[in-house]
Amino acid sequence: MDEKYDVVVIGGGAAGLSGALTLSRARRRVLVVDAGEQRNAPAAGVHNSLGREGTPPAHLMADGRAEVARYGGEVTDGRVSAVERLDGGGFRVVLDDGRAVRARRLLVATGLVDELPEVAGVRELWGTDVLHCPYCHGWEVRDGAIGVLGGPFGVHQALMWRQWSDDVVLFRHTGPAPTEEEAEQLAARDITVVDGEVAGLETTDGQLSGVRLADGAVVARQALVVATRMVARGGLLAALGLEPTPLEMMGVEVGSYIAAEPNTGATAVPGVHVAGNVTELHAQVIGSAATAVKVAAAINADLNAEDTRIAVQQRRDALHFDAEWWEERYRAHAHVWSGRPNAQLVAHASDLAPGTALDLGCGEGGDAIWLAARGWRVTAVDFSTVALERAAAHAAEAGPEVAGRITWVHADLTEWTPQQRAFDLVSTQFIHLPEEPRRRLFAAAAAAVAPGGTLVIAGHHALDLEHGANRPNVPGMFFTAEEIAESLDGDAWDVRVADTVERPAGSHEGDVATVHDAVLVAGRRP
Repeated sequence: MDEKYDVVVIGGGAAGLSGALTLSRARRRVLVVDAGEQRNAPAAGVHNSLGREGTPPAHLMADGRAEVARYGGEVTDGRVSAVERLDGGGFRVVLDDGRAVRARRLLVATGLVDELPEVAGVRELWGTDVLHCPYCHGWEVRDGAIGVLGGPFGVHQALMWRQWSDDVVLFRHTGPAPTEEEAEQLAARDITVVDGEVAGLETTDGQLSGVRLADGAVVARQALVVATRMVARGGLLAALGLEPTPLEMMGVEVGSYIAAEPNTGATAVPGVHVAGNVTELHAQVIGSAATAVKVAAAINADLNAEDTRIAVQQRRDALHFDAEWWEERYRAHAHVWSGRPNAQLVAHASDLAPGTALDLGCGEGGDAIWLAARGWRVTAVDFSTVALERAAAHAAEAGPEVAGRITWVHADLTEWTPQQRAFDLVSTQFIHLPEEPRRRLFAAAAAAVAPGGTLVIAGHHALDLEHGANRPNVPGMFFTAEEIAESLDGDAWDVRVADTVERPAGSHEGDVATVHDAVLVAGRRP
């Protein structure tokens, strides 16, 4: 796969699908990886879930998957075997079948594992006749014969489940004997206490029929309540530096969870969020889903902030009229440009008789020095002091005769206006501005051309926006030669060239792409 998603959701239960639905509706590209290990899978129905009361868990998950898909989210069956942070930001998620995807953010909703008491028959009846949560199952076993397996919370559970039935038995098992106060409470609620360790469960036709004690006695029961140790499925996060946090109740360690900020689900690892039972051990289905909505909204807000930062930086990179940006760019490299004159200037100025030239946006001086070496008297303008200092140094290296023909001018071309009709050649090479300041600059450049003089303009063609050829996608920044030609007065100008020219272009990172230049050459009539 090796595809890139905004968010990869690990876990396809109520929390994972709810978060994925929210993110998909936010037009994020989302992938849910589901190992099919929902905690409530053995249960007959989902409860306390408004509008979905009693829905079988499998039906709820199927409906949830369809809803995610309706908004463009993707769900795949599989297990995540590894996650790693990428140097450039984001994460690589590897599935156990070898597939790999990239994600800007992770939403981990892997749930928890219930570690059950080591009593024969408990595991086989878990989720049907062996229960843990009165709000999840109490109504279904109401008025029935309910047993409570003793432990640190045996008395508490027995008193709680008494709300649903008046036939509750507390099996002390390995739990402590009730205190005097607890014994009084149990007696007041008509809860029977049975001493002795529980050896196993008895079944009839696959259903619980009794609890067998170590001495062989069997107490008839239809449901057995147990306390589980709830362990977050967070092992895969260890590679990112996230370890489970123990959870204590009444001085007893009852499980572990992945710690996160409330509401946002943000963990200690930037970009990794959690929702559902992996971080809230006691959350029911509707609670896990609701929290996941909030977490997904926080993730989307975080991505939106990042998208805005990227867009601002791309705009700054593309605008190229922020002086400080250019100063930093020049400082960051020993040289930004090759030192050679621009190819279009060479192609269209080599046969011109030397005279006065205006080089707008001269950079490190390659064009100005080339013109001066051919006898032109050049006014070279740029708003980067670093570039002008380098240009002057390069001119000095070319000799005093060349350097003496160049006047270096520090100015912002969006504000500086050259003398009109004063130059035999005006050249502007690869200056990119928003549409309106670009029009003003090109109009000023044309106005500076003397009668009989030549205007040469070259820049990145708007075609590269469509192709994405090594160009930031900032509409309005690039142009075509035809649109410049149309802006010239046809009675005053002869358009000699208005063309699109292909050429290879490289970056400091060594990448090479085919780019397109918009080239205009026009002569002002005498």
